[in-house]
Amino acid sequence: MNEFFQYHQDIIKQKIKNINNSIHCSFEFFPPKNTSLETKLWLTIDKLSILKPKFFSVTYGANSGERKKTYDIVKQINKKTGIITAAHLTCINSTPSKLKEIAKHYWNNGIKNIIALRGDTKEKNYKHTMYAVDLVRLLKRIANFDISVAAYPELHPESKNIKLDMINLKKKIDAGANRAITQFFFNVDHYLYFRENCIKYGITAEIIPGILPISDFKQLKRFLSMTNVQIPKWMFEIFSGLDDNDRFTQKVIGCTIAIDMIQKLSSEGVKNFHFYTLNQSDISYSVCHILGLSCGLSCF
Repeated sequence: MNEFFQYHQDIIKQKIKNINNSIHCSFEFFPPKNTSLETKLWLTIDKLSILKPKFFSVTYGANSGERKKTYDIVKQINKKTGIITAAHLTCINSTPSKLKEIAKHYWNNGIKNIIALRGDTKEKNYKHTMYAVDLVRLLKRIANFDISVAAYPELHPESKNIKLDMINLKKKIDAGANRAITQFFFNVDHYLYFRENCIKYGITAEIIPGILPISDFKQLKRFLSMTNVQIPKWMFEIFSGLDDNDRFTQKVIGCTIAIDMIQKLSSEGVKNFHFYTLNQSDISYSVCHILGLSCGLSCF
């Protein structure tokens, strides 16, 4: 048992070598649907606030009720924690005049960080009249918002090729976006290849990796139907045979995978990481704690 413990400790030490005090984190939440889930969200926020992240972000629903929840939660998080909190904003089912109204309301109420997205819909044959680049331009005409946009290391589901993805991302950056945050991925080489292509196309803004800590592999596979994200064969093998309800083991594996990804990306010069928390703190907190990000260390 002692030999196993020592082996485990040696692995951890190896993974965090040259990482301590050199990386930064941010975390994404979504608006809770009921009081019970809201209580859980605040427990998550309180826990992750200890890490002193660069920012939080809150996703944005397509209907008016969800939009108000986003605004309310962003305001509450910022007021309670003092941490910069970015509001997601999408073009779906909206108009330029409505988006201008929302943007002015955000700015006038101290919300100056926006994650600008086109947004998706389940409606078939939906005709988009606005895209993320249009939203970035609209926001910049209103005020000097700090804007993040989306990037897709394994292509946007509607994109035909990497060239079109690059052109679209460059347009968003040239329109005034400050950085891009990627969709989650598990193949580090895909991110590195994407970053190289960004340089080739003259995209100099930071490309922050989106990290999705795995807590439920079955749920992850459902997410794939909406993306072009590829799960490596070894991940299928490592989760194979586990009971779907064995969340503890899945979280331990998910934590290890996230640590390994961050270690590899950090060695390639990446220093900022955005965690898709799914309103859970345990894995994200564990990863950041192991990597030396807890207790307000000087890396912030």
